Amino acid sequence: MATFSYTVRDATGQTRTGTSDADNAEVLRRRLQEQGFTVADITQTGAGRKKPGGGWGRVKLADLSVFCRQFSTMIDAGVSLVRALDVLGEQTQNPKLKRIIMDLQQEVEAGNTLSKAMSKYPKTFNNLFVGLVRAGEVGGVLEESLQRLSGFLEKDMELRRKVKGAMTYPVIVVCVAVGIVIGLTTFIVPQFITLFKDLGVKKLPWMTQVLVDFSDFIKTRWWMGLIILIVAYLAIRYFGTTRIGRRVIDRIKLKVPVFGKLHHKIVLARFARTLSTLLVSGVPILQAMETVAGTAGNGLIAEAIMQARARIREGDRINDPLEKSGMFPPMVVHMISIGEESGALDSMLTKVAEFYEQEVDATLQSLTAAIEPVLIVVLGFCVGFIVIAMFMPLISVIQNLTSGGGDETRGAGSTE
Repeated sequence: MATFSYTVRDATGQTRTGTSDADNAEVLRRRLQEQGFTVADITQTGAGRKKPGGGWGRVKLADLSVFCRQFSTMIDAGVSLVRALDVLGEQTQNPKLKRIIMDLQQEVEAGNTLSKAMSKYPKTFNNLFVGLVRAGEVGGVLEESLQRLSGFLEKDMELRRKVKGAMTYPVIVVCVAVGIVIGLTTFIVPQFITLFKDLGVKKLPWMTQVLVDFSDFIKTRWWMGLIILIVAYLAIRYFGTTRIGRRVIDRIKLKVPVFGKLHHKIVLARFARTLSTLLVSGVPILQAMETVAGTAGNGLIAEAIMQARARIREGDRINDPLEKSGMFPPMVVHMISIGEESGALDSMLTKVAEFYEQEVDATLQSLTAAIEPVLIVVLGFCVGFIVIAMFMPLISVIQNLTSGGGDETRGAGSTE
């Protein structure tokens, strides 16, 4: 990228000069013409600015939502694509997104479509993003597609925020419980062990012995536990990358008690919301189904969607293959069937998404209310186990001393 000085005339015939960065003079000329200027002269003056650093980390949904909302507003106001990307690249705070936007600007200046440029970054712009942008470009309603994208991302963020918010309290309680147990077994239990040795206790009750062994493990071989946890985590991650592993993990996600139903509802809400957004944006049903399968969040449901897509391509209605898959509740199937018959499938899918989002909210509230007492009971059991295990040897010592004192008293009385 180089720096150029230019001389242009605006619509009133007034001459203007300035400097700008571009890959070459032709790209800058095209950019100025898109802004409504008549180019008189362009001269290279320097090497120009470097691309911004960064590229590490990830682009958050909040950043993408703001990007879509601002991009849509600028396009709707008549700002050219290149100019809008230039402004967005300058004002974004995320270094990775800044680098990506600058590359998008260069790709668009070079004559590529925005959707093709976005497809270079699948980790940032998924199939849904690229598909909606492509539909907006083809239909000449890019600003509407970007608005729908922003709305979809905001709904997705709200759903994730509810799940994280509901899990915050249980996670805090678990962390506190683990901290208390480790603190007691690391600092308090060794002091009791020393006391037992001083009192001459040779055989410990089984509860106390279990606690002493656990305390020794935490103090001297904690690194083994850390290695075991890391190896188990990496093994599960690797297993999840295999085809069989993904199927097993996705099936467990759906079948695990309590949380399986919650995961199923979240996936159904995302399925309905995504398919509705794609259809209302004018994406063909087959392409929309393929995109939805890639963003479903569960491999088993994604397979059911792709099987339904194959049946639709052969002429079947969408509700029949979904019903036969067994992954979609009757209510979802009936709503889709009614929407297909009435020609309002996108609005029916929106209602399905809203219903399951409300179901997720209600499930999270009831789950949080049920988890709190369970965690408190578990924490009480752990602390109670430690207390009882520590006092059992003391009770035994006191009983021995009491019985011994009684024997001595009886012996003195018989001698007299």
